Parts: sequence; structure tokens; C-alpha cells
Amino acid sequence: MVNWIEIGNLSDIPKRGARCVTTPMGRIAVFRTAADEVFAIEDRCPHKGGPLSQGIVHGSSVTCPLHNWVLSFETGQALGADEGEVRRFDIRREGEKLLLDVAVMAVAAD
Repeated sequence: MVNWIEIGNLSDIPKRGARCVTTPMGRIAVFRTAADEVFAIEDRCPHKGGPLSQGIVHGSSVTCPLHNWVLSFETGQALGADEGEVRRFDIRREGEKLLLDVAVMAVAAD
């Protein structure tokens, strides 16, 4: 069962932009596409740790600002010839409200 926590509003994020949520599991970047879709992925490129929240949003992917790696919001996978992935997190909209799966607020068990 998924429990949700409100993290803000859609209008808090510019179209083709991002905002971050800090959790015990690290920073999560919450992206808004030009089509008002919302995605949540870890804010750390698998290549060199670049801040994906500062990247360029295009379609349903983001380009890392450091070395131009492109990552899919839908799969978390690097696209093209690059290899690697980021963690994806469940997020949903209820009207203007954005909700994140509360499980990301818990520290991962080792």
C-alpha cells in the first residue's frame, strides 16, 4: 500500500523545470514537462553526480548540465550510448497538489 505526502503544488515548478525535495534517502528532483506531466527521480546523474534538477527538460527526459547525459523520466535509464540509471519515485497529482510516496521519507534498510 502506498501512502502519500504532499510536497507542493504544480505551479511551484516552472514548465520544463524542476524543484528538489530533500529526504533521508537524498535529494529528489521533481520535474514538470511542457505537457504538465510530473516525474520524480534522484537528483544525481549516474555519470559524475551532476545535479539533474539543473538540467534541460525535453519531452520526458532531462539532459545533465555537466556532461550532456540524457536520462528518461519514465525508466530512469540513460539514453543513447550512455549506460547507467537513476532511481525513480512514485509521484501523483491531485488537481494542483503534488504527492510523493511517503516511503522515500524513510531511511532505506540495509
